[in-house]
Amino acid sequence: MDLVNRRLTPLLERSETTIYIATALILVGAAGALLILALAETVQRVSAGDHMGALLNLLDRALLVLMLAEIIYTVRRIARTHRLEAEPFFIVAIIAAIRRMLVITAESTAHVNMQDPTFQAALAELGLLALIILALAGSMRIVRRVEREDDGAAKEETDER
Repeated sequence: MDLVNRRLTPLLERSETTIYIATALILVGAAGALLILALAETVQRVSAGDHMGALLNLLDRALLVLMLAEIIYTVRRIARTHRLEAEPFFIVAIIAAIRRMLVITAESTAHVNMQDPTFQAALAELGLLALIILALAGSMRIVRRVEREDDGAAKEETDER
């Protein structure tokens, strides 16, 4: 059994790393294509005279590319360290929430009416998204603090030996 584990474990680790690298390459291609598409859409909208729509669409796509970049970074770190870390997922979630807030804001500015239930729902969603962003940022800060404390405790334990 030990012989199987010694041969199988390295093979599985190499396979896992290969899968992570392939996934990262696919995400890089998707991010590049999305950037090119965003620029083409921006040129098309500006040519049609929709400057605000072009700007909002470009910002939306840029934030989506940032989310992909953060996911690529996470996949790369996992492939290198074989450890799953929470912080990149917090960052992706924060970017996604901000992205949604921008979309809601852009859609709501066309028809501002405090009595309109649709506008009230948009305001409520914006408030919830703001709370989610604060909760995610606070959670990320707590995770960082705990990781620093764990690293400090591990260093002290090593120094004592």
